Amino acid sequence: MNSQSITTRIFNKSLDYIELVGNKLPHPATLFGILALIVVVFSWLGNLLAWQAIHPADGSQITVKSLLSGDGIRWIYTNVTHNFVNFPPLGYVLAVMVGIGVAEGSGLFTAMIRSLVLNAPKKLITGAIVFAGIISHLASEAGYVILIPLGALIFHALGRHPIAGLAAAFSGVSGGFGANFLIGSVDPILAGLSQSAAQFINPNITVNAAVNFYFMFVSAFLVVILGTWVTEKIVEPRLKTYNGTAERLPVDQISPIEKKGLKWAGFTLLIIVALLALTIIPENGLFRNPKTNDVLHSPFFDGIITGILIFFLVPGLVYGIIVKTIKNDKDMMKHIIKTMGTLATYIVLVFFAAQFVYFFRYSNLGLILAIAGAEFLKNIGLTGVPLIAMFVLLAAFINMFMGSASAKWAIMAPVFIPMFMLLGYHPALTQAAFRIGDSVTNLITPMMSYFALIVAFAQKYDEKYGIGTIISTMIPYTILFTIFWTLLLVVWMWLGLPLGPDGPLYLK
Repeated sequence: MNSQSITTRIFNKSLDYIELVGNKLPHPATLFGILALIVVVFSWLGNLLAWQAIHPADGSQITVKSLLSGDGIRWIYTNVTHNFVNFPPLGYVLAVMVGIGVAEGSGLFTAMIRSLVLNAPKKLITGAIVFAGIISHLASEAGYVILIPLGALIFHALGRHPIAGLAAAFSGVSGGFGANFLIGSVDPILAGLSQSAAQFINPNITVNAAVNFYFMFVSAFLVVILGTWVTEKIVEPRLKTYNGTAERLPVDQISPIEKKGLKWAGFTLLIIVALLALTIIPENGLFRNPKTNDVLHSPFFDGIITGILIFFLVPGLVYGIIVKTIKNDKDMMKHIIKTMGTLATYIVLVFFAAQFVYFFRYSNLGLILAIAGAEFLKNIGLTGVPLIAMFVLLAAFINMFMGSASAKWAIMAPVFIPMFMLLGYHPALTQAAFRIGDSVTNLITPMMSYFALIVAFAQKYDEKYGIGTIISTMIPYTILFTIFWTLLLVVWMWLGLPLGPDGPLYLK
């Protein structure tokens, strides 16, 4: 037996062990409840031991707030419902599912997938799903709600393991969060934080939203290549053949009436896209920012979930009317209600997950942990490539505990951007390194807001699939993304290429 096969067996055995241990954990909802209780205990302990940190942005002292104090108990009692209702993924999912319910119930999704299975080159399916995952960043969090279950459906229809399709989509949507072919809504947020931090050193410096665009664009191709390779060479062979009982979509030929329905649904979709484009492309577009005329910070992107709802609902309705699966309003509502019924598991998960996340935020434990980790790396005194690599790893580690990219960067930027500027590095480089670390561990942290939803999608194919299944499946992506994405940045530095418009590597 050669060394490569031995290494492969050891690696697969390790993933099997992780899955075994992970799936022996309690039900995901129970686990989030236990984690919330652990946060309560540690908040009391941290308050008792006076754990604290200095906020690098404003110099304020951050202390642990005990959830077992009088104020803490009152906060828990009055905010349990608030935490649940205001947990962002819940509203996004429920709203989008209205449109998806019509598109799915009318048979539009089934016909589209069958058409894809019958007409698309099989070798390109995996790469196309990862690619679509990266593009979905433009639609905010919609990729989690739409593309990830769609990836599983497509693989299942092709006779491949649905979890491999789910993993491929997840790797593009979440693992490739710092890569894209276009500027997204998160770019101006991060650039604004970077500029504020950079002005500690140079009051006249500006950091634009496209400062990492060249690097992001090339990174998107890297993520597609790695996501495709990991899916087909590591994940699928390990998952083997799917033997579950989930219904497999039919792959028989598209009937004439279905072709007609798809054609008119496609025309309807083009009209919707054209109408939405008219609200944002012209300088006086209705959905541009009425005060600044800005596109990225505008009603269009603020309400993108509504746009996506329409994107699915109207073509689904047109398709259903043509193929006679929707004959009246009662049929349409029946489809929506049926689809909403599949979210019962997710809604229960969200209730407990929201308590865990908001308890963690209220207690300041996540904030103090992030600041302590940042200070640790600052005090190491590394420079050059080792410094950048360590910074990527720190961002990846902190991402395991804090899900919001803007929240992490608001803490880290005031420490690391001035420090790196004093070493001669432009804020664009620091921000690019942060975005790598902020992306690669999205796939394996339960702190990611949509992690519970991913588990719910997986359990559609086998109720035994749990947190351990998802983490063990996604670890290879995290490892490969971390290694090769960091190497790409190192090569970029070695070649001396700008990271984007007005985004040099080094300060003049």
